[in-house]
Amino acid sequence: METTFNPGYWADDELSKFGFRKVGTNVRVAKNCIIIGLDNISIGDNVRIDGPTVLSAASGYIRIGSHVHIGGMAFLAGGGGIELDDFSGLSQGVRIYSTSDDYSGAALTNPTVPKDFLNVKVAPVILGRHVIVGSGSIILPGCSIGEGASIGALSLVTKSLGPWGVYFGTPVKRLRARSRRLLKLEEEFMKKA
Repeated sequence: METTFNPGYWADDELSKFGFRKVGTNVRVAKNCIIIGLDNISIGDNVRIDGPTVLSAASGYIRIGSHVHIGGMAFLAGGGGIELDDFSGLSQGVRIYSTSDDYSGAALTNPTVPKDFLNVKVAPVILGRHVIVGSGSIILPGCSIGEGASIGALSLVTKSLGPWGVYFGTPVKRLRARSRRLLKLEEEFMKKA
């Protein structure tokens, strides 16, 4: 039952009418999400986006692969581009920024100032297949997260990360290798799908 406390989800047949660049099948987006720049957002198959989440792509783009989950209260600022590859996932409250002001003091900051006085970093953020990002983590512009990487809760990602590692901390550090068993499980799952 849909109420103020449980707004429900848009189904893919409804979403296909909204003007997204692409919407796959079996896609569910919470009705309390804020989505800006629909024509710059692509969503693959078997995706669930919980609310309230913000997807902002008035400029740039957001590309979401298949079998992706985005937890509630996530924030994706896609001005420089964001890509979430297949089987990746964002837990609650994850923030991904593909643009950022210059905090050094060498330039003015914020969108009320003309571009001539700014030094905004604009760079894509790319999450490979099977990347999982823990609650409250922040990923900054220009970071590429290698296939199978796992990022622990409340981590700060300021640089690209290699594949198949378990990472945690502020700033994030590699703790150990991550098991690749999930690749075998993916293969079994896809045979049954």
